Amino acid sequence: MRRHAVLWSMILLAAVMLAPFVLVALNAVKTPAEYSTGGPLDLPDGISLEGIVAFWERVDFGEKLWNSVVISGSVAVLAVVVSVFNAYALGIGRVRGRLWILVAFLVANTLPQEALVYPLYFLANEVGLYDTKLAVIVIFTVIQAAFGTYLLTSTLGGFPRELLEAARIDGATKWQTLVRIVVPISRPTLGVLFVFFFIWTWNEFFLPLVLLISNENQTVPVALGVLQGQRMMDATMTSASALLGVIPAIVFFLIFQRALTRGITAGAVK
Repeated sequence: MRRHAVLWSMILLAAVMLAPFVLVALNAVKTPAEYSTGGPLDLPDGISLEGIVAFWERVDFGEKLWNSVVISGSVAVLAVVVSVFNAYALGIGRVRGRLWILVAFLVANTLPQEALVYPLYFLANEVGLYDTKLAVIVIFTVIQAAFGTYLLTSTLGGFPRELLEAARIDGATKWQTLVRIVVPISRPTLGVLFVFFFIWTWNEFFLPLVLLISNENQTVPVALGVLQGQRMMDATMTSASALLGVIPAIVFFLIFQRALTRGITAGAVK
């Protein structure tokens, strides 16, 4: 009886979570006439790609998709690398003042973007990086690496000292110890960070909206927000834009779900 209750609760939870996505997908393949006649809850008579094609052409979605992939992928890779270096020094190297450094990283990670936007805009403009993808990559690499450093430092702080001592006795340098021992053993955790950093950066809207004003540099969330703010789309095109905006993140998550599962399982076992 208890198992049945748990099963039904899981099914209900899945249905509640999938309902908005299904509703958006159904309205994305309707024609404007079908939407006006039957409303958002009626099933479409057929599959119409009119709204999807119109939105794709209006915002040049392929270009926005590429910008988002480049920025999110670069930030995910660089933030993981920076986090590993920082955490190796703080968690294993036992740097003096380690606690205060971690507190600084934690405080920096909790600052709202609204408090950072003007200083970041001023610095990007002064160094000639305003309205470039590189500025956004650098900024979000620092932001994500602050969280990654805090998390990895606590993880590497409990790293088996016997392995490190054995590597030192065998003549391994600190760099060799990091690359050949610490990183391979920590790979599940790094995989989780990579997935989270990519999705978090993909969904960022405020800072890219301020720092990327050129149409050719905008990301998917910025393009969606700007076009909707101009009230240039009907209901079916709005649903199509939402569908196209979320599908790449879902695909990325499904591709890397095994790495995410391994990381969570490894953390549970530890």
